[in-house]
Order: sequence, then C-alpha cells, then structure tokens
Amino acid sequence: MIMKLETEIMESRFSELMNKHFAASSIPRGIHCLSLRLTNEYSSNAHARRQLPSPELLPLVSNNSYHHFILSTDNILAASVVVTSAVESSLEPSKIVFHIITDKKTYAAMHSWFALNLVSPAIVEVKGVHQFDWLTRENVPLLDVVDNHNDIKDYHHGSHITETNLSDTTRKFASKLEVRSPKYISLLNHLRIYLPKLFPDLEKVIFLDDDVVIQCDLSPLLEIDLHGKVNGAVETCKGEGEWVMSKRFKNYFNFSHPIIAKHLDPDECAWAYGMNIFDLRAWRKTNIIETYHHWFKENLDSNLTLWKFGTLPPALIAFKGHVHPIDPSWHMLGLGYQSKTDIENVKKAAVIHYNGQLKPWLPIGLEHLRPFWTKYVNNSNDFVRNCHIMDS
Repeated sequence: MIMKLETEIMESRFSELMNKHFAASSIPRGIHCLSLRLTNEYSSNAHARRQLPSPELLPLVSNNSYHHFILSTDNILAASVVVTSAVESSLEPSKIVFHIITDKKTYAAMHSWFALNLVSPAIVEVKGVHQFDWLTRENVPLLDVVDNHNDIKDYHHGSHITETNLSDTTRKFASKLEVRSPKYISLLNHLRIYLPKLFPDLEKVIFLDDDVVIQCDLSPLLEIDLHGKVNGAVETCKGEGEWVMSKRFKNYFNFSHPIIAKHLDPDECAWAYGMNIFDLRAWRKTNIIETYHHWFKENLDSNLTLWKFGTLPPALIAFKGHVHPIDPSWHMLGLGYQSKTDIENVKKAAVIHYNGQLKPWLPIGLEHLRPFWTKYVNNSNDFVRNCHIMDS
C-alpha cells in the first residue's frame, strides 16, 4: 500500500516536471507567427534583405573604439528587447555595435526584423552560424559529442521506480529533462565559448543572454580593469536571495562523484552568465575552449552525472582562475524563478536577468515582473500587432 502511494506521488511529480518542462520549452504562437511572417518578408521584400550593417558602416563592425555587444539567440522578439533596451539606456548609442548570431532556420527572419526596424544610430550585424567558416566539426567537437550521445534522448522514468530510489529517480528525471531542453543541446547556447575565434578582430566585448533587459548605460563595464582576467562577471555567493546571489560550486556539481571531488572545491564561489565582459585578447592566450570541451565530454561519458544544469557548470571549470568579480548591481539574477523579488532592487539594477523557466514572453512568466520586459516590445510594429504577440 505504501509503495503504491509513493509511486502515485512520484508519477504526480513526474507529471508536474513534464508540464513545466514543456511550458518552458514551447514557442508561443505569437512568436512563431512573427518568425514565419518575417521569413516570408525576407523572400519578398528587398528592404528586408538590405545589407546589415550598410556598406559604409561595415568597417565599424571590427572597430575596437566602439562598444561591442554579442547576443546569440533564435528568439527574434527577445533579441529585439535586448537591443532596444541597450540602445535606449545608452548615453552614447552611436557607439554601440550589436553582433547577433542566430541559427540557419531563423537567419532570414532575424535579418528581416533588424533590416526593417533599424535602431539607428546604433549598428546591428546579423549572422547565421552557417556564415562562420570556423564553425566546423573539426574545430567544434561538441557537435559530434551532442549528436552521438543517445543517452540524452533515451530515458523512460516508469521502469526506474523502486521503493528505495524514489527521490533519486525524481532528481535524475529532472536532470534528464533539463538536458533534453533545446537550449542545452543547441549550438547557439554553446557559441559563447567560441567568441575569441568567431570575432578574431575584437578585443573586449559584452556578452548578453537573450532573457535580459538593460536598464542603464553599460559602457562603463568596458572600462573596468579585469587585471589580466578573461571574464568580468557577478559572483553568485555574496547575497542572501535564494535564486539571485547564493550559488557555490556545490549547488551545481555532484561532489559524490570521484572526478568532481578530486578536482573541485564545493565552497568555491560561482559566477553568472548572462551579462559578461570578455577580454578576448587575454582569452586567446588560454586553453579555456579546450578545457570546456574536455569537461563537457567527461559529463557525457559519465552518464550526465557530474552536474545538474545546462552549460554553466563546464564553463565554471573552464574559466576557473580567469574570472574578475564585478559589482552585483550590474546584473540582477533570478527573475525567471518563483521567488520573492524586491521590485525596488529590480528598478535599480543595470541588467535584469530572467534566468529560469518563467520567461517574460511565456504565459507562465511572472506577471509582476513582466512589465520590465514588455515596455521594450514595439507594439506599434505591424508584425507584432498582427501576430498578437502580447496576447500570446
């Protein structure tokens, strides 16, 4: 009787995890409509295919006196919010260059959006992964590793339930769902580790995730002395918030695994992706990329048991010793989780980050935090209006 009850509880937990996973991984109808209409526009409208940036501005794409931002995403609406919020918050928008990288299937739509919705005086470059000659399987072994690792795809929870492993099964199932997320196995999510190779002429850049909103001028970040380090980032072990500033290595890694226990300190402070200053000159002198490849493969060879979440853990190892902490007010985390958030702190933060499943463009997004994002959605745009974006 007890076993039956525990099994029912387990099935209920599985169902809850599945529902949340599918809700977070789904593409809202309005955003899907936007992508389709913009793709069609690219094929039928010469203005949607105009060169980005225009020929006379092309030299500025590699001019290191400008402020370079890099964004890797297949979400057109999210990209528009990031770019618009950055430009509107800048004291010198004419000095901004945005490098947007997307996948092949989204390229036409992404190009159309920024060709038809110029953010002058800022400069926007849109490139698809297929346009980078360096992105080959020889240079990016991650492509083969992900494609060939069937364990990511093959997991059936029912046959694993026993009386002695209920909680363990829930944890493993949640982990499997996490790595089955399109974000985890998408090259776009791993491109950040190849920035010095993809942009060989750039020296210092700000990398942004697509679930952030910029609320103040970020140019001072590029003036921060990183003291020879590669990555300027907010540390996540100095505050009190459950999701915002409380992460150490023990929160990500499985220290019961001998490989992890041997190489890492559970109390070492973690840092945040989502808004990072990267010194690409310093990076090119390191083996960060090779270390990332090594640990990513180690996790797959260990049946995904070395850590809990997506792409951050291998980066925590790869950037070990290469991170310079920046003030936490530059990057506020946790707006995509169900946790209490101080609205006044949200208003003050330079960058707010909807990391977590509750993205502001999803129906499951948190209503009291959504306005900070929606204020940068162009509701007067014909495509946005006709696709009923804000009704999705």
